[in-house]
Amino acid sequence: MSHQDTSYRSINLAEKLERIPDFWQQRVIAEMNDYQFKLVRIEGDFIWHDHPETDEAFFVIEGHLRIDFRDGSVTIGPGEMFVVPKGIEHKPFAEKEVRMMVIEPRGILNTGQQGGERTALNDLWI
Repeated sequence: MSHQDTSYRSINLAEKLERIPDFWQQRVIAEMNDYQFKLVRIEGDFIWHDHPETDEAFFVIEGHLRIDFRDGSVTIGPGEMFVVPKGIEHKPFAEKEVRMMVIEPRGILNTGQQGGERTALNDLWI
């Protein structure tokens, strides 16, 4: 494929976030190697879970996200990010709506091995 055939377009995060139908329903906006960039709108409490096989990066676009750990917590504001190391149990919480990007390998479930009603379908693109 030549460069003339390629369509170069940026990804508008705000526009993509407006297309997410509900809270906790992450959507893939890009892939890089084996990693997916996912946008999600959240509000309220998540569940305790971990990802034994991978780190997980949270990048807050709007709002304030608190990630609870068994021995403390971290709060992430707009323009900030945090990487949860693999195998560390954590629970995201948003008192008011948070819009953020999650970066993790393709195929990782948002609830780890815990399952339940907060589990989002994987590989849904917007």
